[in-house]
Amino acid sequence: MVLKIESMRVLSHPYLDHPGVEHGFFTRKGGVSEDVYASLNVGAGSKDRPENIAENRRRVAAHMGTEPTHLLSLYQAHSTEVIIVDRPFAGRPKADGLVTRTPGLALSTLAADCGPVLFCEPRAGVIGACHAGWRGSFSGIIDSTIDAMESIGARREDTYGVLGPSISQANYEVGHDYRNSLMALDESCDRFFRPGPEKEDGSRKPHFDLKGFILYRLRTAGLGHVNMLPNCTYGEPDLFFSYRYNIHQGVNDYGRNISAIMLTK
Repeated sequence: MVLKIESMRVLSHPYLDHPGVEHGFFTRKGGVSEDVYASLNVGAGSKDRPENIAENRRRVAAHMGTEPTHLLSLYQAHSTEVIIVDRPFAGRPKADGLVTRTPGLALSTLAADCGPVLFCEPRAGVIGACHAGWRGSFSGIIDSTIDAMESIGARREDTYGVLGPSISQANYEVGHDYRNSLMALDESCDRFFRPGPEKEDGSRKPHFDLKGFILYRLRTAGLGHVNMLPNCTYGEPDLFFSYRYNIHQGVNDYGRNISAIMLTK
């Protein structure tokens, strides 16, 4: 029997293509995990086998051109905490953003519907990565990441920010209480909701535009260059892990997609 090894598939964006910068929005392709975690699951919080996660992380690090110890990930908690790093660290500190100007450190963010955002300020040689769900985005994780980048020399008007694969509005149905809670905090958020399809009982639940909301927060933060990849994690389950897709399929766990950026010189 010959085991077929699936090829790794990694997406990129031209806004992050600069000399001395490596980046990738990794899909679920090219790892060793099986079943619901197939195949490039890097989520230590999942119930996947630890040795599979370690091998998948090794492959990601190799693609980025660094050692597994230099592929840095966090214990993400929908917070506004950002860590400035100049050397590898052990474990997973609790935060949702990473920033550096040190070559060889691959900053990563994990997601399975939330928004992975990668940042690059090529003039100053500063990069960042953050995990932007709706809570973190509303609370200020994007602003905190940019502030941290500025503190080590970046200029926001020269900074590029790219949103990676995340759930689209068409597939992000939420409850009315969700909409009411967000509207109570900021009425301008109304523009990011639209009624979903009519159900059998005549009701229509709101759908939230997470992508649009994250792009809005990136632009209002004053970044000079903002863009995104169009992919929907929910709508492309063969290519991406999706928490919400699995829940709707009756699967109670899920893999995590990884996005990473690194200075090479």
